[in-house]
This record gives sequence, structure tokens and C-alpha cells, in this order.
Amino acid sequence: MKIKHFLFALLCFFALPANAELEIDINGAMREPMPIAIPRMITHTNALGQLFGVGSYASKIRNVILADLERSGLFRIIDEASYIEDLDSIDQRPNFNDWRAIKAQALVQSAISETENGQLKVEFRLWDAFTGDQLQGQSYTTTKENWRRISHIIADDIYERLTGDKGYFDTRIVYVSESGPATKRVKRLAIMDQDGENHKFLTSGAAMALTPRFSPNMQKVTYISFSGLTPKVYILDIESGKQELLGNFPGMTFAPVFSPDSSKVLLSFAAKGNTEIYEMDLRHKSTRQLTKHPAIDTSPSYSPDGEKIVFNSDRGGNQQLYVMDADGSNVERISFGRGKYATPVWSPRGDYIAFTKMAGGEFYIGVMHPDGSGERVLASGWLVEGPTWSPNGRVLMFFKQDRSSGNRAAPVKLYTIDVTGYNERLVVTPAEASDPAWSPLLP
Repeated sequence: MKIKHFLFALLCFFALPANAELEIDINGAMREPMPIAIPRMITHTNALGQLFGVGSYASKIRNVILADLERSGLFRIIDEASYIEDLDSIDQRPNFNDWRAIKAQALVQSAISETENGQLKVEFRLWDAFTGDQLQGQSYTTTKENWRRISHIIADDIYERLTGDKGYFDTRIVYVSESGPATKRVKRLAIMDQDGENHKFLTSGAAMALTPRFSPNMQKVTYISFSGLTPKVYILDIESGKQELLGNFPGMTFAPVFSPDSSKVLLSFAAKGNTEIYEMDLRHKSTRQLTKHPAIDTSPSYSPDGEKIVFNSDRGGNQQLYVMDADGSNVERISFGRGKYATPVWSPRGDYIAFTKMAGGEFYIGVMHPDGSGERVLASGWLVEGPTWSPNGRVLMFFKQDRSSGNRAAPVKLYTIDVTGYNERLVVTPAEASDPAWSPLLP
């Protein structure tokens, strides 16, 4: 299955004034969203005075930008009914008194036109409404088919300039789409944009698929397939649709994850009643065993620099989290709380490890520092599981199922939540969904 690459050209960049200071503090646990004004996009005609269909793209692009920023929980989009000034040119300097009057802290001025070869040219300028300083200005050219992606890129630009962090809107999610009754469940891989759009299935559903994970270079996904008598780890090329079996292990393999440079895959191998963690070099197809313990060692995850690995093990009597060097040495336990810990995932920033916790008949999604300190619960429920990080390490996605009522099981759904524990949001999918994996920013 070929996923079309997005091609865009950066046409210009307007310099940031040295005295621009407007920025959101995103490290506090409680904060008020920044009020931001985003007027309708200005539509320009071509040399013949023709608009063609850019008007409809203007509305669609603006709506995606609004949705991205609002969904982050960091921005409050001011109702355009309160806007005083009408902007009719991208070169028009706004009257900032009018924007301050409606309590706007930031203002996005934008325009769209059609080039001679039928492409879209989208420009925007980001202003500090208090000082009147221009914080950023950019212009992109792209095909009309890629209007949605240009929207995410602009939202990322705005997010990064106002928060100091990279955005995460121009990304995709691979997950397990679930359908059918509990006794005959169909689980197949699906992929979509982070906002649920551009949804596609990657596998047919003939064989059950579980725990997909992106490679950092975006070209491949590793996952478990039940196409035979025992589950095996496969690698799927997203572009071509080609898949290959990872290794020739005689027993069950599961919990695959790529290394930060995509050259290796960690996986768990169960044989003769024991489960250990192995590393496979994808270039040479060689493997090495990293853990050697009679307990169950599984769910490995690399640190961003590839120097450490976190995993869960019951070697201490119950399921807890451990960190070891990438060669399997220097194993140290980092979790000591009540309950069992599972599915650890290292943040792309390296500052946190997310995990699933089971205690007192409830499930929890939490985070802790790599040394085990600062444990915090972000979400809880009858079943919450499978955290995955946004590429900027600020947001987690996970799946959730409420307690069943009557004879019908509650649906399984995807949710996102800020690392502070606020702003939990439902991610809409065509069917039930589990096991999400968040991609890096698209190239």
C-alpha cells in the first residue's frame, strides 16, 4: 500500500524580533489556555483575477488548524463573532488595539492563493497581540491533495513558536482496529493521521494482529501476527505493503520495538516455560539474548539515545519495572509502588517512562522518571492500557474500556492525555481501537 509523500517548498521566512517574549509555560500542572485569534484566511486571486476553488480550501485548512490547537488544551480559540477588525491582505499590519480589546494574546494572519501550475500557496504570520511584534511568518506551496497536511504543519509551527516545544500534529497513528463479537474478534492493523483522518487498513484481518510499533524512520511497522500456530513478530513496510517474518524462533515471539536508529528490534521470546528479551540486528539478521533469568522478562523499550532499556519482569516476586544497559548488564529495579507494572515506554525526551499499572481491581496509566522517582498517575479506569508517546513527549495516547453493563461488553477506544494529567480527549475511530503507536513527525 503506497502512502503518498507530501512535497512542499518553504518560500520565505520572516525574521523574529529579538524582543518577542510571548510563550506558554507548558510545565505547570494547571494553566489557563492562551486566548488566540485566528481570522478567516484571506483569499487571493491569480493574475487573471480568478479564485478557482481556493475559497473552499481556505475554510478547510483553517478548521484543521483550529482543531489541532484547541485539542492540545493549550489554546482557547476566540470566537470570530467578537472580532473587530477585518484583515483583507497578508501585508496589512493588524490594528492590535482591536485584538487586545477582545483579550487576544496571539493573532494568526493567513492567506491562500493558487499558483499558475494549480498548486496552493498558503502564507501565515503569527503576531504577539500585546507588543505588535511578528513572531513568525512562513509560506508553503503544495498540491491541493495535501491541503490537510499543510494544515497540520502550520499548526505545528504555531505550537512550537508559542510553547518552545516541537509540535505533534503532522504525525500518524498505527493501531489495532477491533470488530466482531468477543468469541470471534477481528483485529487488524490500521493507520490514520493523529486527528483520526485519512484512515486506512494495513492488514486484512484474516490473522490477528497486535502491538504495532513504528520505526523511527517511518518506513516500517513491527507487530505480532497470529497467522500460524504461535504468534510471531513481523515487519511491515508501510509504503509497499510487503511484510517479512522477523527471525526464525522455534517458539512464541512478541512485544517487538525498534531501536532509535531503526537498525535493531527488541522482542520477547518464550520457550520451555521461560521468557527472555532478545535483540535482533536487522542488517545482519543476527540475534543476542539480553536477559538471562528464570522469571518472565518482556515489554522492552529503548531510551532515546539507545543506551538503556526498560522492561517489566516478575523476577522480584511480582511484575515490576527494571532498567538495564543496552547489552543486558546492570539491571536495576525502578518501580516499588503497590500493584503490578507493565508496558513501559521511554519518552522521546528521555525524562519519563510511561507505564500501565494494575492495583486494587483498577488499571492506571502513569509516568515516572527513569530512576523510578516522581511516579504520577495520569488516567485510571476499569481497563486503561498501552501508552504511547507523541514525538515531542508532551502527550500520551492509550486505549480504554469501561466496565461492561449487562451482557454487552463496553467498546474499546483510544484517548490522549497531557503529561500533566489534564486534557483527556477521545480519539474517534471507525471501529473499536486498541494498541496505539504514535509516529515521529513526518519527513
